[in-house]
Amino acid sequence: MKVIVIGAGLGGLTLAQGLRRTGIDVAVYERDGALGRAQGVSLHIDDRGVTALRGCLPSAHAAMIDATMGGLREQTLSVSEVDGACAVVDTEPSGARPGRQAHRPLLRAILLTGLENVVRFEAEFTRFERRPDGTVRACFADGSTDTADVLVGADGIGSAVRRQYLPQAQVVDTGRRMLMGATSLCAVTGLPGLIGNNPAVARIRDTTMVMGALRFTSPPTVARQRFLPALRLGAVTGIEDYLMWALPGPAENLPRTFQQIVDEAWSEMTSTLRIGMIPPIPAWPAGQVTVLGDAVHLAPGFGGNLAMQDAHRLCSALIEADRGQRDLLDAIGSYEAAMQNSVQVKASA
Repeated sequence: MKVIVIGAGLGGLTLAQGLRRTGIDVAVYERDGALGRAQGVSLHIDDRGVTALRGCLPSAHAAMIDATMGGLREQTLSVSEVDGACAVVDTEPSGARPGRQAHRPLLRAILLTGLENVVRFEAEFTRFERRPDGTVRACFADGSTDTADVLVGADGIGSAVRRQYLPQAQVVDTGRRMLMGATSLCAVTGLPGLIGNNPAVARIRDTTMVMGALRFTSPPTVARQRFLPALRLGAVTGIEDYLMWALPGPAENLPRTFQQIVDEAWSEMTSTLRIGMIPPIPAWPAGQVTVLGDAVHLAPGFGGNLAMQDAHRLCSALIEADRGQRDLLDAIGSYEAAMQNSVQVKASA
């Protein structure tokens, strides 16, 4: 069996690692360059992400990820000003599943390790063709093509695979915008020590900032040497503990506490994200083309976990088909049913 994956994000790379471990031929095509595009610096990894990574990755990769995540996040803190100083005024169980914070660019670099001959960058997918023999041909902007038994759209919110395969799945712009960034812990006083490892919602006067500190369990350079020396050195060079933050609005007329965080932020890690959604769509007949992650169900805040969970489920289904344990279309259909069910459960929670 051969599988083509369109998109080298967290879901696509998790799938590629899992397939390659079992000897299935896989090729990944990514529109952007090797460093990718700005998607935020942090990712809260919960049990779904952990299970997927352990199930698909070599043990050294999984150990590297575990060693470079932050501490356990079990509750959400509310922070406000009390007598002119910031203080925790309330705590509540986390709205998300308990988990740990990961440095997203480092996580992606770990997932890319060992796939150097599998991933082709700056390869823009344009369309696919179903062939009479049951295979699928992927076509790219430079005129090249590739053919496989299965084509997977893991190409995010702007998925070109989804636009052709599931045109009824429309992205809806919610109108919400989020300014996100990261600031070295060394440049921020007070707040990091106050919140520890937990996410916090800080409200000062009329402004709200969501934040969370990442203190690496093990320095990334040390973890690389111990667990994954094949990881490119540039992925860990200069990485330090930081405060991740998000503002649901423009950075104007901020309280001094917030202004300091924004002023000292790393410019290359600061970006404005548009918040979109894809309403659930009716089930569709299984075929040799399928999709995962944000390409089919946007989940702001924890989409990375769902993408990796999708990848793990699809990987297991394709392995069963490759081994002759079930029909290929039946395997893909079972994955899609489980994926859609998890989305419905999320939507009703």
